[in-house]
Amino acid sequence: MDTIGRRRWAIAEGYIPGQSTGPAPELESHEACCILNAGDQTAQVQLTLYFEDRDPAGPYRVEVPPHRTLHLRFNNLEDPEPVPRDTPYASIFESDVPIVVQHTRLDSRQAENALMTTMAFPCD
Repeated sequence: MDTIGRRRWAIAEGYIPGQSTGPAPELESHEACCILNAGDQTAQVQLTLYFEDRDPAGPYRVEVPPHRTLHLRFNNLEDPEPVPRDTPYASIFESDVPIVVQHTRLDSRQAENALMTTMAFPCD
């Protein structure tokens, strides 16, 4: 992806719990992002993960067609490597067109599930 015209969003807190009490995939502990592309062009999105004690992972690449949304579970990211469980990380999203990024975590390690959501921080 060319850096000219690129837009960036950050999620400073990430963590996929390694355990779940609910049935998979619906209630499996996970991190997810919702990417909204309300524009007229396909969004080419790159995602890079940053860790406390190792080099970054990525970029993971996805496309979001115009006037569409993509709900992406971090648990399902495999290429270039799976996202490690029970490991804190942060993420940077880069896109060649304007998008909206919302982050959600479902923690089902207990019978009482916890759901957290936040908007990504634009860092252009």
